[in-house]
Amino acid sequence: MRHTSKLLLLALIIGISNLSPRARAEEFPKPSPYPKTWELKFEHATPKRVVIQTDGDSTPKAYWYIAYTVTNSTDKEQLFLPQFEMVTKEGKIIRSDKSIPKPVFDTIKRNEGNTLMVNAALIGGELRLGQDEAKDGVAIWPEPDPDMGTFSIFLSGLSGETATVKGPNRENVILRKSLQLNYLTRGDAQTSGSSEVVEQTHEWVMR
Repeated sequence: MRHTSKLLLLALIIGISNLSPRARAEEFPKPSPYPKTWELKFEHATPKRVVIQTDGDSTPKAYWYIAYTVTNSTDKEQLFLPQFEMVTKEGKIIRSDKSIPKPVFDTIKRNEGNTLMVNAALIGGELRLGQDEAKDGVAIWPEPDPDMGTFSIFLSGLSGETATVKGPNRENVILRKSLQLNYLTRGDAQTSGSSEVVEQTHEWVMR
């Protein structure tokens, strides 16, 4: 793994906390530098912040989202079941698209000007071959902290590569090749309405 901040290293450790001390002490599995099984093409925009007041809210609420396109350029149809997780600067892990009001997705779709964008509940399933069958989606989180600072997004479901390690009771734990995107925010999103978001690094990890 390339040099990362202690914070990002902590996030990875939290992500594998269900492994045994012996497994953590050994060299952690790394993904192959070259695809050795099926792998989908993933293109993404920079994460953005949006503030929306829905009918059920007494005040506006802030959300973060990342828009993306996934394409199947392999030699056969693949099952695409994405899982997005945000890791905050404190190490908190937040799964995307949990209890997100539909108006939030509708507003993001309208803001992005993408009539083909599909929400998380509908995008999973068989992904057919070719650019014409690509799917446009979005992962959404409630804002965990107005001062986002550094944060990471992990995505699994793009690759068939796995690795098996021993869990705390010597049971097999399956790790999956996942994409890690590391970001830094600059500015005060609360007052300016938007922050500069910079992608620092991205890499494949086993998680």
